[in-house]
Amino acid sequence: MRFRGLLRPSRWTTSSGSLHGLAARQLDVAVWQTGQQSWTIPVHARIHIRGAKRTTTIKASSLPQGVLPPLPPTEPIQPEKTYPTVLQQHLNNVRKFSDCVVLTRVGDFYEMYFDQVEQYAPLVGLKTAKRATTLGDVSMAGFQHTQLDRYLKMFVQDLGKQVAISEQIRLPESERNSRGGGPMFDRKVTRIITAGTLIDESFVDPFESNFLLAVHVESKDLVQLTDFGSVATRDTVRFGLAWVDVSSGDFYTQSCDIATLASAVSRIGPTEIVLRKNVHQQGEDGLQRLIGEGTYSTEYFDGDQSMKAFADWNEVLERQVTSEELAAFSDEEKQAGNLVLSFVGEKLINTNVRLQAPVRRSAEETMLIDRQSLRNLEIRATLRDGLTRGSLLQIFRRTVTNSGSRLLSQRLVSPSLSLAVINMRLDLVQEFHEHDVLRERVVAYLQRTADTTRVLQRFSIAKGDADDMLSLARTINMVQQIAYTLQAHIDRRSNSDLSTQGADTDETRASVSSLADVFARLMLVGPGKLAKSITSTIDEESLSKQHAAEDEQALASEEMTADVVAADAAGKTSPKLARRASKQASLSAAQSSDDEDIWIMRRSASPALGQARAKLEALVTAKHQLANKLRAATKAESLTLKWSAQLGHFIHVKGRDITGRVAALDGAHSISSTKSTRSFHLTEWSQLGVQIDDSKRRIRTEESHVFTKLRAHILENLIHLRRNAAVLDELDVACSSATVARERNLIRPILNTSTSHHIIGGRHPTVDIGLRTQGRQFTSNDCLVGQPNQSVYLITGPNMGGKSTYLRQNALITILAQTGSYVPADYAKIGLVDKIFSRVGSADNLYQDQSTFMVEMLETAAILKQATPRSFVIMDEVGRGTTPEDGLAVGYACLHHLQNVNKCRALFATPFHGLVDMTRCFEGLACFCTDVQENGDGGWSYVHKMQRGVNRQSHALRVARLAGMPESAIAVARDVLEGLGYGEKSAIPAVSRQAVGAASR
Repeated sequence: MRFRGLLRPSRWTTSSGSLHGLAARQLDVAVWQTGQQSWTIPVHARIHIRGAKRTTTIKASSLPQGVLPPLPPTEPIQPEKTYPTVLQQHLNNVRKFSDCVVLTRVGDFYEMYFDQVEQYAPLVGLKTAKRATTLGDVSMAGFQHTQLDRYLKMFVQDLGKQVAISEQIRLPESERNSRGGGPMFDRKVTRIITAGTLIDESFVDPFESNFLLAVHVESKDLVQLTDFGSVATRDTVRFGLAWVDVSSGDFYTQSCDIATLASAVSRIGPTEIVLRKNVHQQGEDGLQRLIGEGTYSTEYFDGDQSMKAFADWNEVLERQVTSEELAAFSDEEKQAGNLVLSFVGEKLINTNVRLQAPVRRSAEETMLIDRQSLRNLEIRATLRDGLTRGSLLQIFRRTVTNSGSRLLSQRLVSPSLSLAVINMRLDLVQEFHEHDVLRERVVAYLQRTADTTRVLQRFSIAKGDADDMLSLARTINMVQQIAYTLQAHIDRRSNSDLSTQGADTDETRASVSSLADVFARLMLVGPGKLAKSITSTIDEESLSKQHAAEDEQALASEEMTADVVAADAAGKTSPKLARRASKQASLSAAQSSDDEDIWIMRRSASPALGQARAKLEALVTAKHQLANKLRAATKAESLTLKWSAQLGHFIHVKGRDITGRVAALDGAHSISSTKSTRSFHLTEWSQLGVQIDDSKRRIRTEESHVFTKLRAHILENLIHLRRNAAVLDELDVACSSATVARERNLIRPILNTSTSHHIIGGRHPTVDIGLRTQGRQFTSNDCLVGQPNQSVYLITGPNMGGKSTYLRQNALITILAQTGSYVPADYAKIGLVDKIFSRVGSADNLYQDQSTFMVEMLETAAILKQATPRSFVIMDEVGRGTTPEDGLAVGYACLHHLQNVNKCRALFATPFHGLVDMTRCFEGLACFCTDVQENGDGGWSYVHKMQRGVNRQSHALRVARLAGMPESAIAVARDVLEGLGYGEKSAIPAVSRQAVGAASR
């Protein structure tokens, strides 16, 4: 038998079993089946199979006998149950970014699903709902896209979470068709938002930098951070620090040791700290203790480590780092830089971020203010509530720009150690202090400038808009005005100096020279051309109209949201908003079809844009002519030419008796009608409408092209614009200091290289202001510590007598002087201070199992180990947290160490009067005190004036009475004191203040 292409083998039956298809075609026997029939192939039969020509030989003896067994029944394949596309996309992102809160964009909302809803929605006040799917109900919660910043603040800043933003990305038609009509949108995570990678979010603090800090320590050194590491080896551990502000492009590095790590972190003030994951696994607790507590969040990261070499940094820097600059960075700084840049690169997905070249900070450049001093001196925040109000920063901040405020904050925590830098700043302040008109003009111009550094950063990552361009142009114009003002003032001052001779000539020349140096650093040519290009391209009036329209839409959305919330609070059914939203969309579309499109670029921005605008105007004119012609033909003044997404270009007309007139129009095709209205298509309007739409698309495309060119022009001038911004910040801080000096009668300090203070009539900067608002006068005091025979002040006096205020005010005056600011005193001559330490107040740290006395001893130990002969130390009530005997011994040991080992300037206030007698032999130790003055009628008052001598009375019972302690309790306390021989009227204070003062001398 011969078959030639007639049958296809479906099953081969052999002695070993059944084989399907052609798998056993070399066997001796085969059975062919089709439908209910089967054929047995005879011996050596030749079979021709469709496809390749082959010959198969089969032996008849091998054929099976009997009826073939039936085929097994086939089970129907059930379709696999899956989540809807949106939910599946969201779930995929949740699994990929498991450490983040995932927000998925769905239309005009951002939504959460699955387990994260139950976990986070109640924390941010979102109401939950259920979405039915084939796999069961899924929890969901969401909010309008206009509320994104509000909820990001709660997630990122309040809860310390990372948020992954999944945006909806429209798929091209070709890709959708290749998927067989798949979903219209793909949802991909475009950015991960963390506390340290904020850019332009509305909740970013405009007055403080938003630093992301990376801390690097070698793995072999991690064991030394635990309790098992010896003190000697712990002191050799080096840390690399690198911190960036993504919102402004600032980039810094520094290396430090274990003793200064916490102080460096406090000075930087990061919002987020990044550590390597091996730290989390090996020595997390030890390193966390060294870094110290703060308001920052901590992340452990390895990622892909895209920045593995120093050369990779140049990919994200606006200026290439030279080999000479490279040599200045230590290995630990490079590793920290690699870590922070890799972290930023992973979180800002596909964002071409640009940072300034790294600036290396050195301990030799700035004064070290340790962590406790930053807190105790209330430089950036108060002790009571942690707010800026009442701090040194708030009192001295008269800046009018956000970036100027950030610079002032950085200067206050990092005072300079360079006499040249300090005097240059003071010269600039003096010039503005002495010339009110100049200061007022510069301040007026500064008030009209934008936060240039953050605006430029938005353009560097392709997020800047037309408003940012206009604000940048206005800032450039203000820079030019400031330059003209400075130039005129410098010329006028230079001419007057030629005709004036006197002792102040050198000082005057120095202040004018500082102003001339600032003027010389301004870059005017390139930015000036950029400003003209922006203002000649962008139509500011049209941009304002666009904002008004956007605000109107946002207001409508907020009203709908408020209606839903109000209905829910009242227990009523939520209003149906779909129809209202549809009407608003139809109204917006109608307005667009009424040729009220807003174009933000001037028609003269480019020839192509001018031609496109002219063509559109001609088409709009043709539209009006067509409408008039149709109104005349139909005798219906209500006839309008419209467009909608459902119907396309159509004509709408009102009237009962127009059906016949409409039907008479050539090419008219009715699409809907009511008793009083008719809607119909007209070929002439459809063709014209398509031409108008094409013209509008061409205009939008050309506007986008013009905007891209403007953005490129901005980036070309990026370095010049950043330099101008830095100059504006310096001018702002100088004007601020001059303004405060005028208002509060501050004086210019004199800085030198000595190791002494000579302050006459010093005042506490913040306490002085607080008393003035109450109509009271602050008692000023002198400080001559470091002068011959008085390198250490031992201060006694009553409680509430002003000892702590005196200690703090001299430390603050020192800090202000070295930041380049005027100080609250009658006269101030200060030798440079390399480190300031303070040990004041009392507090425990139960979280780290540290008692009040333990915390006190830790702070004291750090001071005694780190203070140098150029340091300035203030210590209050050392040893008070233990027994009187032990406290006295600890206090004496501290004084002895400061006097003989550290040999630094120190103000030491103590409640242990016995220290006076124990330290009489100390050379260079002087005793000072405050007192209480009694009135004739039994009243008393504090004498806050510091005077030589010792006051052995604490007057604690008088303070207790002021605090409101019951008189019966006070009487008991008085009896106990008198019984012990320490009554306030006893003869204990037999040594007069004058005698002790003479002995101390």
